Formats: sequence, C-alpha cells, structure tokens
Amino acid sequence: METNRATELMADRYVCSESVLLATCEAFGIEIDEKVIPKIAYAFAGGIGNTGAVCGAVAGAIMAIGLIKERGETMEEMFSVLGLAAEFRKRFEAEKGTIGCRELTGIDLTKPERIEELMNSDIPQTVCFPAVAAAHRIVVDLLKETE
Repeated sequence: METNRATELMADRYVCSESVLLATCEAFGIEIDEKVIPKIAYAFAGGIGNTGAVCGAVAGAIMAIGLIKERGETMEEMFSVLGLAAEFRKRFEAEKGTIGCRELTGIDLTKPERIEELMNSDIPQTVCFPAVAAAHRIVVDLLKETE
C-alpha cells in the first residue's frame, strides 16, 4: 500500500479530508493552524457528512489547491485555479474510477449500521487509505507542475 504524509496523519487521528489538506499544506509550507484547518475539512469525511458524495480525500485536495494557489486577481488567474481543480479531478478519477465515496467504498454511510460495518471491515485499509495516498500524491504533483 502506498503511504505518504497524508496516510500517516490519517493513521494518527485525522479523517480523510483533514489528512490530505494538512499534508498538502505542510508540503508547500503553508502555515497550519491546528485548530482551524482540521475543523474546515472535517465535515467532508464520508463523502460530505457521511452522505457518500464527493470523497473526503478529494475535497481535502481541492481545498489545498485553493489555499496554495489562491484565487487570483484576474479572470484568467481565477480560471487557472479552477482548471487545476478540474485537472485534479480528472487524474484522481482516472486512477480510482470515481470521486464518489459511496462508489469507492461500496457502502451507504447514511445508515448508522453501515458505518459500523465499514469500521469493522478492511475497507478503510483497502479503499480509504489508498484514496488518501493517491489524492495527496496527485495534488502535490499537480501543484509542483504549476510552480
């Protein structure tokens, strides 16, 4: 299994979205407020509040792009940042097949019993950790390409 700083953070105590955002900020020297950054990202876990929508690792990477690249002053600069987000999605989806948490995990997390099933399965190790590793690797590579 691929490991990197994001998977280390996830193994420590953070959820997918927090892990990717924090690790990517660290990689680019963005000052991290440990009380603010995780709070911003936390509710994206489980595909936005366990609804199975956009994978939290994807959301964390997109938030990192916004923090690192900033919004820009001109329309061209703004669209450039949005283009990076679109390129990230394209690369992640090409590698993982989807950006949806429910599709990745195969579990409907809106049902409490399914959350317990997820936590007692190998899905975090076989799906979530690899998604976090891929999201972090892809976003770092993409951001370095555009430095």
